Amino acid sequence: MRNSLDDMRRRTQAPRQVLSDRLSKLVDEGLLRRVPYQEHGQRARLEYRLTEKGLDLYPVLVSLMEWGEKYAAGPAGPQVLLTHRDCGADVQLQLSCADGHVLGSPRDVTPLPGPGARKIA
Repeated sequence: MRNSLDDMRRRTQAPRQVLSDRLSKLVDEGLLRRVPYQEHGQRARLEYRLTEKGLDLYPVLVSLMEWGEKYAAGPAGPQVLLTHRDCGADVQLQLSCADGHVLGSPRDVTPLPGPGARKIA
């Protein structure tokens, strides 16, 4: 599925100018890049793809989707399902430590001052 302006406008039903402005901001911030493409017999168009910076934001977006599925989905259920391309299983986020332990809750995390922390006077 292409991610052209026309495709996104059709899926979101956002006004063309609003969507165009928002996509331009995401491009300006380095989250998306425009890639030209042309289907046979059609005019040249631009497709929007995630940059490395955008890909690093992906877990945040998935987390927001999971929250929305739990607290804001309509009676018909979520509008988008994420599945693993290789096996088809549902995708879900989980927190783990650097040693590979899966955290069952945010309460399993201890915040500590990092190297960039400033001392409070």
